[in-house]
Amino acid sequence: MAEPPLQQQEYLDVLTKSGEKTGVSKPRGDVHRDGDYHRAVHVWIFAESTQELLLQKRAHCKDSWPGLWDISSAGHISAGDSSLITAQRELHEELGVVLPKDAFELIFIFLEECVINDGKFINNEYSDVYLVTTLDPIPLEAFTLQDTEVSEVKYLSYEEYRSRLAQEDAEYVPYDVNKQYGLLFDIIRRRYKENTEARSLALQKQLQRYASVSLTAELTGLTDADKEALVLLIKAAKIMDEIFYLQVWYSNPVLREWLKEHADVSQLDRLKWMYYLINKSPWSCLDENEAFLTTADSAIKLLPEATKPITGWKGLEYKAAFPMLKPPGANFYPPDMDKMEFKLWKGSLKADQQQDAISFFSVIKRHSQVNWDSFLYNNIFDGTNDSAGSSHDLYIIPYSQEYHSFLTRASELLHKAGDLVRSPSSLKRLLHSKADAFLSNDYYDSDIAWMELDSELDVTIGPYETYEDALFGFKATFEAFIGVRDKKATAQLKLFGDNLQVFWNKTFLWMMHTNQRISLLLQFVLFSLFIMQGM
Repeated sequence: MAEPPLQQQEYLDVLTKSGEKTGVSKPRGDVHRDGDYHRAVHVWIFAESTQELLLQKRAHCKDSWPGLWDISSAGHISAGDSSLITAQRELHEELGVVLPKDAFELIFIFLEECVINDGKFINNEYSDVYLVTTLDPIPLEAFTLQDTEVSEVKYLSYEEYRSRLAQEDAEYVPYDVNKQYGLLFDIIRRRYKENTEARSLALQKQLQRYASVSLTAELTGLTDADKEALVLLIKAAKIMDEIFYLQVWYSNPVLREWLKEHADVSQLDRLKWMYYLINKSPWSCLDENEAFLTTADSAIKLLPEATKPITGWKGLEYKAAFPMLKPPGANFYPPDMDKMEFKLWKGSLKADQQQDAISFFSVIKRHSQVNWDSFLYNNIFDGTNDSAGSSHDLYIIPYSQEYHSFLTRASELLHKAGDLVRSPSSLKRLLHSKADAFLSNDYYDSDIAWMELDSELDVTIGPYETYEDALFGFKATFEAFIGVRDKKATAQLKLFGDNLQVFWNKTFLWMMHTNQRISLLLQFVLFSLFIMQGM
């Protein structure tokens, strides 16, 4: 594992035995002397074409397991640092490989409790285990090894490596493959030795639980101007869908395009695409968000400058990753942020900033991730924290800024639609106020206009539901429902509305003592949908 420069002492966050932060940090040496629980990362590079894992030989100067073959890259998570940034940084420092966050798949958390060096080194370590999936092995000459950490690297088939560990080969750092670390090998085996026919059958059964329904609506009640506006509204609705895909997970849009592009390659690829379109993610809604796809099914991305250049090699190709377990925070928060970090950061903010942090219409990001991305794409790394003296890494971005390119297009479409409609004024007001809200991030006026809408055209568009934010339930996803008032169905339902008080009294007899009255102003209006997007 990577160690800090001699002139700088590395501190680690001390954890409880169950893995919670205590609020205390200690020097790295003291942590291993005292047996304190702490955090680290393991990063495995796996080559699909050869089914091999990259191993590094630990430098002989290391204080633990010197000269033995080990994980592709690993390192402690320093006090105050995040898991994903640590994984990216360690891979760069130890092997000279620079990768974006969508290359890293968190596959499990490993707890190692061991004592070595005659009791002088106690390792009680929670490690986030990441998998980076490349198409082919990276040429060994492309690596830039950190000589104080790594003496050499090699590729070894994952099955052979598992066998060496099971035999307790003395040349390899020991991991018990019959316990938790066996998950690494089980995950790889399940992905690449799965029966294609059985998988196709499973997807067919999942698809059969759904029925196709055509959305049709009667347009005779609309003016020509309304029909022109409707075309623009449908275009705006589709933009809401684009935003929704991104809100679910950051590699979700590229996964969608990949599945669409390859849908005609085989029957299995067609089934993947069809079921993905229903769920709008790799996780199945009807199966408690169990993944029906894996990173092995995902898009291939090329990074020519991920390593030092090698003549005749076009560069590193990797799979855009997503986790097997649906992230509770979706893409509203950093993937490695937990509730405690958010709570501590929020508590450090001023009152108005706290409201922005829990707003329906903002996302939370890391300064360190922005700095790393700048290094990745511009070869510029700013190690400073831009949070105005704060020791916290998190910061707030309003939706109007985060989704600016999408919302600018949607705003223009809504303004054009609003200019087209002549009456009623409530529809015109809704369209213009919603268009303004997309760019100002203030949705109050547009929500009032939405509640007061009385029009042949029904428009619900913008951020509303918060179901995707399973971490806190704060953040709203973009959606759109565009429809036309169904006068016949509304008239049929009027009988129910007119007699709602009678229905209530006869149905809820046990509540009669409350003498609850149903509002006589309550009205039901039915609409036929043209399009439903996002959610």
